[in-house]
Amino acid sequence: MPTEIKENYLKALFHLGQKCEKISVSDLGKELGVSKPTASDMAKKLDAKGWVHYQKYKPLRLSDEGKKQAASIIRKHRLSEMFLSQIMGFGWEAVHEMAEELEHIKSETFFDRMDELLGFPTTDPHGSPIPDKQGCFKDSNYSLLSATSKGEEVTIKALINSSSEFIVFLNNKKIKLGTVLKVLSKEPFDQSILVSYNGKKITLSQSVCNRLLVE
Repeated sequence: MPTEIKENYLKALFHLGQKCEKISVSDLGKELGVSKPTASDMAKKLDAKGWVHYQKYKPLRLSDEGKKQAASIIRKHRLSEMFLSQIMGFGWEAVHEMAEELEHIKSETFFDRMDELLGFPTTDPHGSPIPDKQGCFKDSNYSLLSATSKGEEVTIKALINSSSEFIVFLNNKKIKLGTVLKVLSKEPFDQSILVSYNGKKITLSQSVCNRLLVE
């Protein structure tokens, strides 16, 4: 089985583990768009390598070594996104797919040099933390925009969902990381929020507000 596929499974397990405590084989299959038997077969292979704890009919769990391996892949991905954005000039909506390919490069020296050229960033273009070489993530105390109250002034620091479609939406609204929003009102019926920024006022839906992390 190609290493790239195994790495994609590890990364998927890591991200699923941040959303829920118990990860089923079905959850893993849905995340990667594969059948339950295919996901189960790979979970067994990862268990044999000591990266995943697999027992039939039990939730899947990454081992400590599996978490470290997954964090390494995520580190490579997020450093690649920063390099593509900051050094090569690609928009933040365009870097994810290219980084998906770069993250599988094996050379640690390659990514160490990338890290150095970027000035050792701690977050990627979407505000997500870049783990260090030991696999540790820096905690943030950001809140959801949807949790703010009328009169608050907050700064957008990160995205919950960094899909290209969502980022294109933000681009069209001239919203980016670092944008300062003033919460003018909150609609009780649908929890949409009226905000002002850069001399304009717009209403953001609850769905959008649930995807924006602010400070």
